[in-house]
Amino acid sequence: MRQDVRWTDLTYEQIADHLAEAGTPVSVPVVKQLLRKHGYVTRKAQKSETMGTHPDRNQQFENLARLKREYLASGNPIVSMDTKKKELIGNFYRAGHLLTQGVIKTFDHDFPSFASGVIIPHGLYDVRRNDGHVNLGTSHDTGEFACDSIERWWEQKGRALYPQASSILLLCDGGGSNSATQYLFKEDLQRLVDRLGIEIRVAHYPPYCSKYNPIEHRLFPHLSRACRGVVLSSVELVQGLMNRAGTRTGLQVVVDILRTEYATGRRVAEEVKKNLNLHRDDFLPQLNYRIKPAAGCGLFSPQPPARPVPRGRNRKVIS
Repeated sequence: MRQDVRWTDLTYEQIADHLAEAGTPVSVPVVKQLLRKHGYVTRKAQKSETMGTHPDRNQQFENLARLKREYLASGNPIVSMDTKKKELIGNFYRAGHLLTQGVIKTFDHDFPSFASGVIIPHGLYDVRRNDGHVNLGTSHDTGEFACDSIERWWEQKGRALYPQASSILLLCDGGGSNSATQYLFKEDLQRLVDRLGIEIRVAHYPPYCSKYNPIEHRLFPHLSRACRGVVLSSVELVQGLMNRAGTRTGLQVVVDILRTEYATGRRVAEEVKKNLNLHRDDFLPQLNYRIKPAAGCGLFSPQPPARPVPRGRNRKVIS
């Protein structure tokens, strides 16, 4: 056996045939024994090679650890946030096995044009309480969708669980709908904190480090497990499946549906940027900042200001 061979896609039977052709006929069980002897075992590839680096990667991780210690000590909530992979609604193939009495037949291609809709699972993971809250969007993954998802969690669970909270620590990636470099997400966050009347501190993970966001390994794998192999015929079906994604070790999951239609292609006006109550940290200000309620939007205001609707924006709720 050549020392430079690291892997093979040959089956046991094919290896036995090659050995027989070379003048050494052996059975398949002997092939398995020889492979084990030389350290060959069945493995799948692991996503562990970093595609890039960030000069302040280590410093930001130390900063994230410090912020989490502070919020755990103060009793304020720590929420890990991210959007899971979009799913098509329809008779499409999905990996996984099910117990069934008949053959499950699906389309032989996954063309989006054949879908009756999309499902965008936006997740929020309460680090302190090991709770998951998932909002299933049916429109677009925008900053406004992310902020509406946060609001839904806060009004349904967070406000009651943390009645004395003065700030929410939001852990999120640096791209997508919660981009660290664009002002759309910050504009939507400003509107959110004005409605809720509570400060939100945002800490972004450095580029190429999204897999370290707690929601990636504490909530999302269980959502995938709950939906494994099931043909997703409706958003209500996905809601029911993900509601059962809890674990025996204490994870609880609540799933809602957000049917709001979100506009794309929005732009932030310069005056909006100037009026943001945005306070960047001295340390890595691009990744760490706080957004406080505007004047007149006090902590837990009983009557939050009405949500402003930008001119020319087409925003409706799908019944």
